[in-house]
Amino acid sequence: MAAGALATLLAAGAAALTLFVARTVVTPPKRREENIRVLAVDLDAATLVLSSTPDSRLPGDYGFWFAGDGGYARIGEIVATTPTTVTRRLIDVPFGDLETASRGRLSGWYYLDPTELGFPYDDVDVPTELGPAPAWLVPPAAPRTDGRMPWVIQVHGRAVRRAETIRATPIFREAGYTTLMVSYRNDGDAPYSPDRRYGLGDTEWRDVDAAMAYAIDHGATDLVLMGWSMGGATVLQALTRSDRAGIVRGIALDSPVIDWITALRYQGTLNRLPMPISTAVLAVLGNPWGRRLTGQGMAIDLPRLNFVSRAAELTLPILLMHSQDDGFVPVTASRDLAEERPDIVDFELFTGAAHCKLWNYDRQRWTTAIREWLAVLPLGSAPSAARD
Repeated sequence: MAAGALATLLAAGAAALTLFVARTVVTPPKRREENIRVLAVDLDAATLVLSSTPDSRLPGDYGFWFAGDGGYARIGEIVATTPTTVTRRLIDVPFGDLETASRGRLSGWYYLDPTELGFPYDDVDVPTELGPAPAWLVPPAAPRTDGRMPWVIQVHGRAVRRAETIRATPIFREAGYTTLMVSYRNDGDAPYSPDRRYGLGDTEWRDVDAAMAYAIDHGATDLVLMGWSMGGATVLQALTRSDRAGIVRGIALDSPVIDWITALRYQGTLNRLPMPISTAVLAVLGNPWGRRLTGQGMAIDLPRLNFVSRAAELTLPILLMHSQDDGFVPVTASRDLAEERPDIVDFELFTGAAHCKLWNYDRQRWTTAIREWLAVLPLGSAPSAARD
């Protein structure tokens, strides 16, 4: 009887853990973990002393959220270290009282809105099936001489917002592209879906499709889709499922999810989940019966989100940038896709840059990779008016 009771308890515990993890994957978080301690702030010397963690030791320029995202600072290069502390240059504090902060988190975000770049921009609404989704539109520095009107649609990752993508705007603007930085369902800016759950790209692509329609309606002749993390999975879905995909000329990906099965299994290993639990989580997310447990409106088609197995379906140029020690989305699937399709994939493998922090870690390399890729990206034939 005792053995039977123990087995029942273990099964119940495994089921509860599976459900908790599955719900976490698809539920937008209300708060992010603040895993770095603030040890000292010197506003006069413009320095910030943080506890030593893998994030706080990253070279480069970053955002630093604190006070439950009630405050934000920008921090720069490391000026001193001890075995337990990291002292960094404090660039500025756009809002919040950093001197009273006790903890915070490092972010690849750097700019908060396009005004900080000094470029003209417009707040626009993209009509989606759920309602208007706010976006930022930045015009090119100058019209192109070939008569084309290329646009780039920037798609942010999971649990962040469109400000994540501002970093790429100067490169595309310089190259003659109009930049549209979009929001999508359940990200905190765009309308919520009825289930208020992530689809990991399996549903969000519809909002990218709506952004593609918006771009075309406003004169776009060519599109580049750029996705960050889960945004990478989303733009790949838009590329392969949208009726407007014929106008897309290339895909740029930063730390993308190329295959969710690989990514979720990696996360399970990272969080020390037994393999049967990780397998059960995939089953819950990917089967119709799991919707009642997680609150999803529909099951996620995980095989459809696997672009290693679907590599043969891809035909457009792809710029794929990933850090081999990403720490959140493993580089495995990105490397596999690059090996499967070396004819179309330009693979930029970083080291030490973590997840979606490639720009922060090595801005020059990241910028150069995009600039050189755009320089040889073929666009459509010139409009007849331009040829005349």
